[in-house]
Amino acid sequence: MQVQSRRNFIKSLLCSVFAGVSPLFSSSLMKGKKMHQKFEPGYLQLHKSGELKKRGESMWKMMEKCALCPRMCGVNKIKGEKGFCGADAQLVIASFNPHFGEERSLVGTGGSGTIFLTHCSLRCVFCINWEISQGGEGFSRSIEDFANMMLALQKRGCHNINVVTPTHYSPHIVLALDLAASKGLHLPLVYNTCGWERVEILKILDGIVDIYLPDFKYADGEKAAKYSSGASAYPEITKQALLEMHNQVGVAKPAENGLMYRGLMIRHLVMPNQVSGTKKVIEWIAENLPKDTYLNLMSQYRPMYKADKYSKISRRLTHEEYTDAINWANEAGLTNLDIQGYY
Repeated sequence: MQVQSRRNFIKSLLCSVFAGVSPLFSSSLMKGKKMHQKFEPGYLQLHKSGELKKRGESMWKMMEKCALCPRMCGVNKIKGEKGFCGADAQLVIASFNPHFGEERSLVGTGGSGTIFLTHCSLRCVFCINWEISQGGEGFSRSIEDFANMMLALQKRGCHNINVVTPTHYSPHIVLALDLAASKGLHLPLVYNTCGWERVEILKILDGIVDIYLPDFKYADGEKAAKYSSGASAYPEITKQALLEMHNQVGVAKPAENGLMYRGLMIRHLVMPNQVSGTKKVIEWIAENLPKDTYLNLMSQYRPMYKADKYSKISRRLTHEEYTDAINWANEAGLTNLDIQGYY
């Protein structure tokens, strides 16, 4: 989840590069605009054909020997066993609300309809939402509750349904989406993930997800293992996931009203002491995806949760470190950048 300080938000308005549109200009485009008239989320046709429910039920069965995330811990969640992520088959949701701290093309004037799902399979030591992702904060909900949350967010004027940390609850998402679609849901679905995704699961989500919003956290497996609970395969798994996501939804660019309806939106959190391997992350994107791939270079890292126990990540980012990231992106020829400015 992207959390911007007020000072960072104000400074970011001065930035001249945001998905090829001036932030001030895009804001004026969004004012008073409604859903793009020509847009229809892919899941609607899948719902009408019965395919959406079929896929959800198929994914649900995968929890008998869970392989939803790259950990593939194999527990029987349906019988109540908890996976590495901390979840069993019981859906737990921390909150749902219009969120205004996401990318401006997702926020518009009505906000991004975020639903924060409890637990996480990556378990980063610096997680800003550790109370939810690792502390289990949240309440047990039914699939019907989940669907009604989606519909409530649509009624409140949100521009999309943004499921945060979705991986371990992907079957629940698909089944709730099917139910909500039967009651009139028509917003784009944003799959807001840490990037740690199995390609096999993403293929099932093909045609269901409209906007992929993944992190690309690390370029180095040793760093990923150290700071994200032994996830040494993170870089390679995430690279393959990003390629699959791009193959499904293509390059993300806002519509004429300034809102995003479809595409791949990559986030990279620039971390102190080059822990996240920003230069290599940028180079990989430039070499393996179109140069106009959307990339949000996030500057808001701050040491949270257990970060103070690790010397390399126990401080904020410096102005020079973030400037280096911007320069690397420009040198690599990337043209669809969200540059936040320095906090």
